Amino acid sequence: MCTAQKERPTVRESATDLLVHLPEKSNITDILVGLHAKTPNHPLFSLKSDGGWKDVTADEFLTAVSGLAKGLIGLGVRPGDSVAVMSKTCYEWTLVDLAVWFAGAVTVPIYETSSPSQVEWIIQDSGATHVFVEDARKAAVVSAAVASGDLDIALWQMKADGGEGTFEELIAAGASVDDDRLETARTTANLESVASMVYTSGTTGRPKGCEITHGNFALFGVNIVEFLPEMLKHKDVSTLMFLPLAHVLARAVQVGCLAAGVRVGHSGSAADLMGDLKSFQPTFLLAVPRIFEKIYAGAQQSAEAAGKGKLFTAAADTAVAYSTALDAAARGGKGPSLALKARHKFFDKTLYPKVRNVFGGKLTHAISGASALSPQLAHFFRGAGVMVLEGYGLTETTAPATVNTVPLARVGSVGLALPGSRIRIADDGEVLIAGAGVFKGYHNNPEANAAAFSGEWFHSGDTGSLDDDGFLTITGRKKDILVTAGGKNIAPGPMEEKIREHRLVSQAIVVGEGRPFVSALLTLDDEALAAWGRENGVSAVAATAADNPRVRASLQEAVDAANATVSQAEQIRKFTVLPQDFSLESGHLTATLKLRRNAVIADYSAEVEKLYQK
Repeated sequence: MCTAQKERPTVRESATDLLVHLPEKSNITDILVGLHAKTPNHPLFSLKSDGGWKDVTADEFLTAVSGLAKGLIGLGVRPGDSVAVMSKTCYEWTLVDLAVWFAGAVTVPIYETSSPSQVEWIIQDSGATHVFVEDARKAAVVSAAVASGDLDIALWQMKADGGEGTFEELIAAGASVDDDRLETARTTANLESVASMVYTSGTTGRPKGCEITHGNFALFGVNIVEFLPEMLKHKDVSTLMFLPLAHVLARAVQVGCLAAGVRVGHSGSAADLMGDLKSFQPTFLLAVPRIFEKIYAGAQQSAEAAGKGKLFTAAADTAVAYSTALDAAARGGKGPSLALKARHKFFDKTLYPKVRNVFGGKLTHAISGASALSPQLAHFFRGAGVMVLEGYGLTETTAPATVNTVPLARVGSVGLALPGSRIRIADDGEVLIAGAGVFKGYHNNPEANAAAFSGEWFHSGDTGSLDDDGFLTITGRKKDILVTAGGKNIAPGPMEEKIREHRLVSQAIVVGEGRPFVSALLTLDDEALAAWGRENGVSAVAATAADNPRVRASLQEAVDAANATVSQAEQIRKFTVLPQDFSLESGHLTATLKLRRNAVIADYSAEVEKLYQK
């Protein structure tokens, strides 16, 4: 006789309590002031100098911040005023950010790739009275925006290159501002006060200004230190920041670094990143999936060029198997076998150090955000000695809302709710978020606020699920779900991730809305394609790859691997190779390298139509 088991209820909500509380009248600047009082000589930042790195102590940083803040106050900036910043990631960006907060004002980031019309909208909507730019080139963009919109602003250059409005001039403007007046401005804001107006990347529609409070930043900063102590609380901890500081994720993590006393370096150029990693030697890193994909592809390419392709494959398979066994052990299953441990030990002495050396040799942990990371890659890097902790969030949640922790990592998930955060799965599968990280609301946009909130719960627009232990897995975007002509609902994200694992693929977009079957648009990695062509004795360039049978045969393997993960009705039947990769400049990627799906499909509508012609 068989007894039917009761079906376990689906977990609908998960939460993590705050680990550290802050006084209601405090703000972000108190973190720096408190750290300076305890350890004024502690190195907080490092600047590139003659091929090396020169430390900036807490005392030196506070002195510089105070000087700029006094200058802003001397020029009439009042608490609550908006000050914009347009620059690539650099030390000066951070300096200005803290100075704006010390003056009691609100920082408004502008992506360095923004057009004059975008800059005009952000300055106008935020009401910014002062704009900091990196150099003369960005000053020209802002000047064009100001002229077009007939705006009245003061323009300041963070790096002197012959232009006006230098840091020295700003500091001179604050000569009459005494310490008491600065302290009054600094302490005006509390946890509920707006610290930054961060404009959405604009993947759809006009960017909206998200009001991020001092509490959003500060509570994240002090709590993440206790939530990830293995990564943030040890001697000589450091990180190299290279993601855009215009994105809220980079700035939130930087506040966490300030709370932990982490030494931070900055790298603002993709061309310099690999060299900066090797010279700076960070112990942890904040990155996006594309960085890990490129590093893996580069390691594979180097091995194959040296005639060690089979050895690399064996090492990669071992790393993945070892990490997968660690996951199984964490859930009460079997850990790595003796044979697997032996293989792993061998590669840990021979090939894995070469992977770690790409990051500088001291990296042990990394946080991956902005978009989904392939579980295969996450297992590979953990098996190779770099634990990648995937997290999840949006601009509206001050970026991170969940993250995996070192002792409680679950590859394939985006982790547990951060301290002070709550996650709920709605009846239609949408992820709802409430708590300490959720922003105050959209600036001057009551209609958007009404659509985004149900009481205290923010509607993320993403779909997902919670497991029995509270780990969140993101399954897709509500708006990205494809419905074929046959009525089949398809989440493109997981298939796209699988295709991108292939060495030759840079980007993949699955299409099929209202169509009889599913197809895909692929772009190729130029470097990998060139190396592959040399190894296979063919001339392979992206512009002609669509007509190259051997290239298409290799890409078909990637599509077949993705098709193996879904039902027959969801499988990709056709694909086309686009002549060039997506980029920031083409308007197909955001600053954090997320795909602007609607822009791609609109711009390549002719290619999509060809896929469905009989």
